[in-house]
Amino acid sequence: MEIFSPPPTIIPDKLYFKIGEVTAIADLAAYVLRFWESEFSVISPKRTDAGQRLYRKSDIETILLIKHLLYDKKFTIEGAKKYLKAMQRQKKETSPLPPTDDIRKTLRQIRALLE
Repeated sequence: MEIFSPPPTIIPDKLYFKIGEVTAIADLAAYVLRFWESEFSVISPKRTDAGQRLYRKSDIETILLIKHLLYDKKFTIEGAKKYLKAMQRQKKETSPLPPTDDIRKTLRQIRALLE
């Protein structure tokens, strides 16, 4: 599978971004972001008590990738969904969990340091 990555974009180092900040970073209209939220389950901003959307940096990276797929690579929405699902599957397959024995050994070393 060919891996597509969007052009580099500077994303400020913050925990959460309001929709206005995301529209400025991604150069998209707010209604486009709201539509993409309904189409792509990988975009899931938190909501404040007042209902305001708060996006994480990972959400913005996903939005930039979707924009690249749809606008630059001319994917359809369905094609972009399939691509993102395949990328998630591939990511899970290529990043195995460390063996349990290694984790236990590390935890024992930490406990020994604390005692």
